[in-house]
Amino acid sequence: MKPNRMREIWVQGRPVLNGWCSIGDPFVAETMASMGWDALTIDLQHGLIGYSEMLAMLQAVSASNVTPIVRVSWNAPGEIMKALDAGAYGIICPMVNTRAECEAFVGACRYPPGGYRSFGPTRAALSAGRGYADEANDEILTFAMIETAEGLANVKEIVATPGLNAVYVGPSDLSLSMGGKPDQDSQEPALLAAFDTILAACKAASVRAGVHTTSAAYSQQMIARGFDLVTVGSDTGYLRAGHRDATAMRDFIKTRAE
Repeated sequence: MKPNRMREIWVQGRPVLNGWCSIGDPFVAETMASMGWDALTIDLQHGLIGYSEMLAMLQAVSASNVTPIVRVSWNAPGEIMKALDAGAYGIICPMVNTRAECEAFVGACRYPPGGYRSFGPTRAALSAGRGYADEANDEILTFAMIETAEGLANVKEIVATPGLNAVYVGPSDLSLSMGGKPDQDSQEPALLAAFDTILAACKAASVRAGVHTTSAAYSQQMIARGFDLVTVGSDTGYLRAGHRDATAMRDFIKTRAE
């Protein structure tokens, strides 16, 4: 089976740089995969992406050496297994609040005896190569999202779940759940303290920690804080950034007209 590059990067002691796809288009995914990320996440939760689009995007990403990850829309075994069968090398599961929920998530990602994933890697066996059945349990990465006050309170129990590889922090939902605003790249002391609580629990359990950001500057801050994976930017974010050029040109034309 083709090795999971993210695992190799972590063994080398480096953080993983992750890109994010919310637009359901294979060419957009292919373009994002060419930008130098270590991993690329296809977002089924808040992205405008269905199963057919996800499949085509996984195929597009396969042309690169970028590790394909899928964030599923919920802790639903059927959806998790379909994403894995389509070729995802990692699953991010939202709103994991308890150890029991985490155990259900991890179990859906592992073949017996490590879990209860049904066997039928329709595309995965083709894209990953020979040995998938024997090696998938060791290569596929599981990310439980810690993004609520309940999940934060239970983080030590969650990260102790056998087979969990990493947590992924959703700052906006976590901040909302703690009574704050859904701000990205926040410097709010209470949220940063929550990050440190999560990081300490992960370190004690030998579990990796990732976090969602929207800028290189904040990603650098989070790496310095101890995170093992940072999502630096997204397809929609980069498109929105283009408004600066449009605004600059409108101002230029207006000035010439005056």
